[in-house]
Amino acid sequence: MQRNHVSSSRIRSVGWENDILEIEFNDGSIYQYHNVSQSEYLSFIHSGSLGTALSQLDKVHSYNRVN
Repeated sequence: MQRNHVSSSRIRSVGWENDILEIEFNDGSIYQYHNVSQSEYLSFIHSGSLGTALSQLDKVHSYNRVN
């Protein structure tokens, strides 16, 4: 999945494809969040704080570490 660099103190890059949100953290770990709709992704990517927005997503979506 292609990810785009973001400006965040915790997150290096973000990608979305087929309802999977992929996040690379600054420590190099990569997580995939499942069943994330396009509208949820757009709200996330345009939020004022990606860290805060991610805290909300991980409460309602399953996720796993892929790297």
